Amino acid sequence: MKKFQLISLVLISGLLFAGFAESNKPAYLIYSKNGNVVSYQSILVQSKNSDLTFFGELHNNAIAHWLQLELLMDLQKDTTAATSVGFEMFEADQQILVDEYLNANISQSSFESEARLWNNYSTDYKPVLEFARENNLNVVATNIPRRYASSVYRNGLEALDNLTDEAKQWMMPLPVEVDTELPGYQNMLDMAQGHGGMNLVYSQAVKDATMSHFILKNLDENGRMLHLNGSYHSNNYEGIVWYVKRDRPELRVLTINTVVVDDVHDVESEMLEAADFTIVVPATMTTTY
Repeated sequence: MKKFQLISLVLISGLLFAGFAESNKPAYLIYSKNGNVVSYQSILVQSKNSDLTFFGELHNNAIAHWLQLELLMDLQKDTTAATSVGFEMFEADQQILVDEYLNANISQSSFESEARLWNNYSTDYKPVLEFARENNLNVVATNIPRRYASSVYRNGLEALDNLTDEAKQWMMPLPVEVDTELPGYQNMLDMAQGHGGMNLVYSQAVKDATMSHFILKNLDENGRMLHLNGSYHSNNYEGIVWYVKRDRPELRVLTINTVVVDDVHDVESEMLEAADFTIVVPATMTTTY
């Protein structure tokens, strides 16, 4: 009798759990570009088979940061290609600090006090950097130093011409080509309602062009790179991706977008067209800042 009761309890518990799993509120869903809900495994498989994976994030989204770390850990396990990781969050002139820290030439406290870290570094990017450090992965600081992008915003692209040769090594080769008609740049102008004028586009473009430059410069011939950046830098195959494909059209590129919606089961199709995969997170999800 007791054995029958135990079996019945296990069966009932299993049924209750299954029902809960089907009706609970998911922390996120992943959609393909054509609107199908897919598994994380779909991203992993395609990322393994890509030369570059652009993981577009919302900078304060905890789910995106967690999945970035998970994806890097899983890519590192695949020994068919060496995996490296690039960061929008590190500027190119910080590469020496990154390298010194990864090689244990400087302490963690020295690195963190000197590297101009984003305010959310400790929660959102430090886990990724520390995993790379522990596993001897190459880390690339891809972004243009902010002071130069700010100078372009104030004074236009001509401001870069007056920099020293030493300063110019931390950015894309000059002169830089900017397609101001790209929809992403046009949307930026519309959202700014005239503030900054075309210099706003130029300051964004020098970031995109510089990130592309250092990504391609550091991409191993038989390797792959996971690049972390704000979604707006890679959505619709514009931004960084536009420069990458201009210079290396043969590269296999995968893009990931992160969006927040009220109902993860009800997402507008246009929202899903911006990237190969879209991570859809409920608006009530906790943020990191």
